[in-house]
Amino acid sequence: MYRYNDIDQRMVDERVAQFRDQTERFLAGELSDEEFRPLRLMNGLYIQRHAPMLRVAIPYGHLRSGQLRALAAVARRWDRGYGHFTTRQNIQFNWPALETIPDILAELARVEMHAIQTSGNCVRNTTTDAFAGVAADELADPRPWCEIIRQWSTLHPEFAYLPRKFKIAVSGSLEDRAATRVHDIGLQMVRGNAGETGFRVLVGGGLGRTPVIGEVIREFLPARHLLTYLDAVLRVYNRYGRRDNKYKARIKILVKAMTVEGFAAKVDEEWRHLIDGPSTLRDEDIAHFAQFFEDPDYAARPGRTGDFALRLAEDRAFARWVERNTRGHKVAGYRSVVLSLKSTGSPPGDIRAEQMEAAADWADRFGFGELRVSHEQNLILPDVREADLYELWQLAREAGVATPNIGLLTDIICCPGGDFCSLANAKSIPVAEAIQRAFDDMDYLHDLGDIELNMSGCMNACGHHHIGNIGILGVDKNGEEWYQITLGGQQGEAARLGKVIGPSFARARVPEVIGRILQVYVDARAQGERFVETVERVGIAPFKESVYGAHH
Repeated sequence: MYRYNDIDQRMVDERVAQFRDQTERFLAGELSDEEFRPLRLMNGLYIQRHAPMLRVAIPYGHLRSGQLRALAAVARRWDRGYGHFTTRQNIQFNWPALETIPDILAELARVEMHAIQTSGNCVRNTTTDAFAGVAADELADPRPWCEIIRQWSTLHPEFAYLPRKFKIAVSGSLEDRAATRVHDIGLQMVRGNAGETGFRVLVGGGLGRTPVIGEVIREFLPARHLLTYLDAVLRVYNRYGRRDNKYKARIKILVKAMTVEGFAAKVDEEWRHLIDGPSTLRDEDIAHFAQFFEDPDYAARPGRTGDFALRLAEDRAFARWVERNTRGHKVAGYRSVVLSLKSTGSPPGDIRAEQMEAAADWADRFGFGELRVSHEQNLILPDVREADLYELWQLAREAGVATPNIGLLTDIICCPGGDFCSLANAKSIPVAEAIQRAFDDMDYLHDLGDIELNMSGCMNACGHHHIGNIGILGVDKNGEEWYQITLGGQQGEAARLGKVIGPSFARARVPEVIGRILQVYVDARAQGERFVETVERVGIAPFKESVYGAHH
């Protein structure tokens, strides 16, 4: 894992001191709201419904155990004892007092964390596969490249005031687990004809008010040209992107206006001035960053031990958890464990301070002191020996993070919604809880199989509802909260947007409507067919008929 050098640490420490002075001047009345606003946004601080909201960066979702303990300390000392993991692999605190923010940032700087560029019209946190470096299907480890992009983009003077926020995702595996097709730039690691590492480059993806699936503008970019090419893309966007209308300022609108071929031509024209320039990556640069992500000392171990196999055979609850909450590892004898933050009654993505501390202890005890945050808002222990899984499972159950629902209906991706966010049109958390309670039967959930349910409280789509197999969008109708349903969306290599099934529903009806949709699936599915595959095969008509009636 990357560790700060003296320059990194000094930069973050100086930023804390700078913001402390800005905050003190604001509180003393020396800065107006208008003057303070861009300063606080540069440090990840929003003013929400009830209190300031601080968004802390977790670069590409990686955490050391000590960093997670520091986040727990922040939650306990300065917030209400919990934090919220987001779909950008960051964490948000919803209740800190404004005057305490500099102290929080100072505490985070002590463990090499900050909130720089978690808001504002700049390059946001680069995201990647939560199983990077340990996935069995990985072509190349994306983490060194994410770190290169992080250092390139952090406080980049040319790209500090883009037309709108800008998001990059990197995938290094056969399966796209980083949602690269719905990012402003998606980078998929590929191999060239000679086996060399490169990137397939996609642009113009994004959700929000105008959801778009990104398109490929370069099938193979040699890895050494990554930064010069990103410079070219950002320069074209910075020059031609609209600044007169925030809803039309994203790169996806520009790509659509230029056509993808026209945009790619502009990028190539700009790249000709940059290619092989000072930003070209040398082999020693790449090796420097790769060294931070070398494999830990995996002990040579056999595959499944006798005890592990015996536990699987004898304990159905444990076997179910292993099936849903663990993933295969590139090293035999190890698995990656997903700690579910989606237990019934808990807001999706929320984690209490004591759960953070427990997970940090498990990372040290059962792994190598590392954890990952997934864009599905769960927490991951990447390296756990199979022989330790039964003990870990028992501890995780006691801590309330072992619900065996990963990838199932109640593993809901959800924004904070109207309970906290001042942009939201409707609440998300009570709807998620109502769905969790209505479908709390694990046998039924496991029979249904893989279903992604995503929910957003407004068109900004922080809950990625457009690419949920079932998507729920909160809308405002004359001051009342209603919920629009989409079906058939999905993330990954075959990413596509869901289709709206019809008029929206009152909050109280949402669980019943979901139940009707699920019943259509159960009645229509073929052997082994997933929910989204059934929707694709039969279309949305039978679902509409079930929900609205035959004559709708």
